[in-house]
Amino acid sequence: MTDHQTPSMFAGTLVGRVALVTGSDSGIGAACAKALAAAGADVAVTYLHDDKGASETVAGVKAAGRRGLAMRSDARDEAAVEHGFDQVERELGTVDILVTSAGINTYGIEVADLTLEQWENMLKTDLTGTFLASRACVRRLRAKKQKGTIVAISSVHADVVRSGSSAYASAKAGVKNFVETLGVEVAPDGITVNAIAPGMILTPMNKTAEDWWVVRKVKGEFIPAKRPGRPEEVANVAVFLASPAGDYFTASTLTIDGGLSKMLALGA
Repeated sequence: MTDHQTPSMFAGTLVGRVALVTGSDSGIGAACAKALAAAGADVAVTYLHDDKGASETVAGVKAAGRRGLAMRSDARDEAAVEHGFDQVERELGTVDILVTSAGINTYGIEVADLTLEQWENMLKTDLTGTFLASRACVRRLRAKKQKGTIVAISSVHADVVRSGSSAYASAKAGVKNFVETLGVEVAPDGITVNAIAPGMILTPMNKTAEDWWVVRKVKGEFIPAKRPGRPEEVANVAVFLASPAGDYFTASTLTIDGGLSKMLALGA
């Protein structure tokens, strides 16, 4: 097995399942969509602007022998989210695996310089988007008395703050508490709800590190594992949570950061 493959232990574990991955035109979302397909799920991909990236993700889903569907959808828009779930149900079946990966970042803007528009857009995308998709998923699963899995992509910054990212940290902290609350509410229905909190991952959101090895090396020195993570490594956690092996995990956050968030006393 190479570093980028879904572990063979998950092969076939998701056959018959239907996944929807928001923001899966690139980065962690795209990796999750492909990994879920490799484990046997049919996958719907959503995107806001990058139709080429979404098409490439769907091609990866189909290369795994699964059905794929790309939909343009705004995670902040209630009507668009509901329409997307209806479309997936018509074309692939009821969504019983949801991964909310659509998100943005506003690192480098201190509170004093942050506009209300920037603040609200962050919360609407990262937090409200998670709420809208999760609510749509739960309502449909409950209506069919069907079990399912919801995985929200959070961040280590839900717990570990950094200057210049108040909106992002607040949104991700909200995601953490939302997941814990929803997980408790729907556990009796056989629906699991968890978050994955990545540290530094090589995605377009970390474009400088993705493009420049010097940046990766310098930042990697602060990570006990001495390297940033790969989107595929995060995706494998999502597959685990969606598989039967993850059935007893719920209302929890799984951190994947190479030990980064444990370095709180660095420089003390």
